[in-house]
Amino acid sequence: MPRADEAELIRERALTMLRASKHHLGVGDYDLASFLAEQAAQLYLKYVVLKITGEVPRTHSIRELLQILGKITKKENKVIEFIRVRRSMLIRLEEAYLASRYLFRRYDRDEVKELVEFAEELINYVRDL
Repeated sequence: MPRADEAELIRERALTMLRASKHHLGVGDYDLASFLAEQAAQLYLKYVVLKITGEVPRTHSIRELLQILGKITKKENKVIEFIRVRRSMLIRLEEAYLASRYLFRRYDRDEVKELVEFAEELINYVRDL
């Protein structure tokens, strides 16, 4: 079982990445802002799973991490409904992980603003779960 400070380190990194994504959005580094928004959400989900189970899931899929979280918190129906309602944004956020690193694609301000805001919404949703 990991120590509490190891889980806390992951939480701090997630929140730092969220702040950094907002900063990069503000200065026009849209590709980096989108990547950091996805990383913030992914790390925060991993933090919560780690804190509950003592293990870090070996997936990068935000939807899969949410499903894991739903199962371990016994709130599977609530999480499945969140995934259903927010499916499009979840897919876009997951795509930011790949697109910002590997694809020949540029993000624009409005699109990244939505991704950063959604990453924050997702973190708050998980925190309140």
